Amino acid sequence: MLNEQVYASASRRARATTANGPIIDQDGREIDPATLGQGTFGSGTFDFRTSSANPFGTLTREQRIARLEALAKLLDVAFIVPGTKVRYGIDGIIGLIPVIGDIITTAISLWLVREARALGAPWHITARMLGNVALDGAVGLVPVVGDAFDVMFRANIRNVRLLRRWLDRQR
Repeated sequence: MLNEQVYASASRRARATTANGPIIDQDGREIDPATLGQGTFGSGTFDFRTSSANPFGTLTREQRIARLEALAKLLDVAFIVPGTKVRYGIDGIIGLIPVIGDIITTAISLWLVREARALGAPWHITARMLGNVALDGAVGLVPVVGDAFDVMFRANIRNVRLLRRWLDRQR
């Protein structure tokens, strides 16, 4: 069978099938079939800054704090060693990768500090947070001792706790 015959039979099948019923969008609203080929979906563009699909869009202060707390818990205390009360997070797991893992987790921790600064944390809170991240990153580079230190020190939980205490005093 030649390519032209394959394309011709596929286009005949496509023309033979027609939709029966209303056309709906992803939110369940019915779309007028007359508007379908015209590109009249809003302004014709998609703006990620104001869309609900953007996880970094405009969030309230409390939503940003909740996101920081959730990330800190994921990094530091998300899992439990079976049979013990020792908690660890993905910071301890990623930190097992020599050098690169510690660089990645330090970068994520620095993003938490940046978000705290964007929330209005003063310089002395930010400096303490940076000190926690620097200590965690520096000791984390030591092969075995650093991994145990990552599990026990929990720099991200400390930083979010510092931020939360400062925010509570502001109210």
